[in-house]
Amino acid sequence: MVTRRTWTVAATVAGLGLAIPGSIGAATKSLKVGEAAPDFELMLIDKSKVRFADLRGQVIVLNYWATWCAPCRKELPLLDAFYRKLQDKGLRVYAVTTEDSLPLYRLKPLFEAMAIPSVRAVKGPYGQYAAVPYNIVIDRSGRVRYAQAGSFDIDQLNAVLIPLLNERPPVTAAE
Repeated sequence: MVTRRTWTVAATVAGLGLAIPGSIGAATKSLKVGEAAPDFELMLIDKSKVRFADLRGQVIVLNYWATWCAPCRKELPLLDAFYRKLQDKGLRVYAVTTEDSLPLYRLKPLFEAMAIPSVRAVKGPYGQYAAVPYNIVIDRSGRVRYAQAGSFDIDQLNAVLIPLLNERPPVTAAE
């Protein structure tokens, strides 16, 4: 079901599409599907930090996007709506704005409309990617389950994320 909020995010994203494309740069490290995800720390727009260790047991999506990228402008509202519906099931989605997008102060209306936390910097081997959108999905046990360029549609989101959300979180030593 598409909500009024989804349309607000879509309209805001569409309105930002006037930026001039620039160079994104090469991937700093290629992630291997099936292997343990490297450690990372996200600095969010509000300057708070999220560490990979704090997200254990969650299904994580790191979505690299740019304001000038037409598929990104279509995907971001879809990811936001998907996240709103499934965050209580253990889904965590982070929107990583590429360095050649609009300045952060110009993106403020978009960030205010989205439920997905917006990332200003990533510490760790998760740099800029040669193509956007670029999505990395990490399962509840900390393994990379998906890492590739191209935008998700609803069928792909359901095919990739729902099975991972249905997996049981790993048992920790404290349990």
